[in-house]
Amino acid sequence: MSTIEQRVEEIKEDLDFFEDELQKYEYIIDLGKKLEEFDEKDKIPENIVHGCTSQVWLTHKQKDGKLYFYGTSDAIIVKGLVYMILKIFSDSTIQDLKDIDMDIVHVLKLSEVITPNRQSGVIGMMKKIKEYALNA
Repeated sequence: MSTIEQRVEEIKEDLDFFEDELQKYEYIIDLGKKLEEFDEKDKIPENIVHGCTSQVWLTHKQKDGKLYFYGTSDAIIVKGLVYMILKIFSDSTIQDLKDIDMDIVHVLKLSEVITPNRQSGVIGMMKKIKEYALNA
């Protein structure tokens, strides 16, 4: 099991702990409060994630063959989703990120908690991460 898959499993276990959608929703919102401050200068068109109803910015840094991601959103629930995506994919090797082929929405059962528009935003974040890895 790759590091990315292990991280997904950890988040899945955390979400599975809650019995209903409302508790999961509140948990995701709480995760968003843990996001690091996002630099205003990085809120530029190139860093916008497409496919999201809310505005989402995602950027990265490369160090020692790994990519580190940073992001934020203007919507509180989406900040939580951004936090989950960053936790899963940040500090991963470029090769692992290139190789990843995972439907995060399905694996984490996010369709039980978030709207289809939000799900498409998560898919948009995944595409952006893959794009950063392929261009690294």
